[in-house]
Amino acid sequence: MIETALYLIPVPLSDGAVEDVVPACNIAIVRQVKHFIVENVRSARRFLKKCDREIDIDSLTFYELNRHTDPGAIASYLLPLEQGNAMGVISEAGCPAIADPGADVVAIAQRKGLKVRPLVGPSSILMGMMGSGFNGQSFAFLGYLPIDQGERARKFKEMERLIRDGQTQIFIETPYRNNKLMAEMCKVLPGNLALCVASNITGKDEKIVTKTVKEWAKTKYDFDKIPTIFLLYK
Repeated sequence: MIETALYLIPVPLSDGAVEDVVPACNIAIVRQVKHFIVENVRSARRFLKKCDREIDIDSLTFYELNRHTDPGAIASYLLPLEQGNAMGVISEAGCPAIADPGADVVAIAQRKGLKVRPLVGPSSILMGMMGSGFNGQSFAFLGYLPIDQGERARKFKEMERLIRDGQTQIFIETPYRNNKLMAEMCKVLPGNLALCVASNITGKDEKIVTKTVKEWAKTKYDFDKIPTIFLLYK
């Protein structure tokens, strides 16, 4: 019997066997949780069935937490936990509460003094950092870069300054804009900066490649619609 806690349950970053990237102890916990806070109910149900086909999905309770959720309703999602039931938080991909709306419900649980248990699992941010060869002592995850061209240019300049100070810069883009971002970086960034592109992490065609911006400008690439994370360093 598992303890009463809010379990933060990582999910795979790509298609494939769940057991290849999710520890068996996580699956054992998943089998016992009956209340889940999820970013998307359909994908969460699919993940749970991959964990164990014997899980009775219809007997579970799901609370959807995403950008459409009323902030005033989030605290009520924790009622089962306050009543002594274990709960799970599931993101669309990777680790809950990391660049993910699940952070909001974790913050409420912390304020209420409820037990929170993050479980081991894949994080594209950390795995990209590990595979890049860049400074892992000081790094920053910036999320999505500004869409406005002027703001984006200012962000690149700020990143260059932080890189000179020894801080790795990590960011993402909407997958269908990956190639456009690559072309822009090859055009506007100093050619001697090191750029690591980590695509489809944990997938069968995973690629984590570090080159200078100048070298990338001469390379044929296609990251269109592929989940990708970008890292810059000196």
